Amino acid sequence: VQLVESGGDLVPAGGSLRLSCVVSGFSGLHFENYHIGWFRQAPGKEREGVSCLSENHGVTLYSDSVKGRFTITGDKDSNTVYLQMNNLKPEDTGLYTCAISSRFVPRDEGYLDEGTYDFWGQGTQVTVSS
Repeated sequence: VQLVESGGDLVPAGGSLRLSCVVSGFSGLHFENYHIGWFRQAPGKEREGVSCLSENHGVTLYSDSVKGRFTITGDKDSNTVYLQMNNLKPEDTGLYTCAISSRFVPRDEGYLDEGTYDFWGQGTQVTVSS
């Protein structure tokens, strides 16, 4: 399984970016059957869950810190999950990584828990200047 992120950049506060996560490696992959999560890690801080898309479970989740500013979507034809990030703030700076899981998640907060996920990408850096 391979996840490849792209789209990170240096932007001023208030700017926008769209991150992409391309998933490959499953035979007959239909990513809508899986949970795809976006996580970020700032220097000196723990990794935090930012957003999750699990289409067949009817789940679209955001952390409180990004709700209303970030939007997660998926493209089944290209097995790509996007994270549209608007009104970026300096505190959004970090390494953004996507991950995939097929585990049963008993509670919604589990979708933003890194322990739920089995495969990870290498990440793409987002830096927001003040």
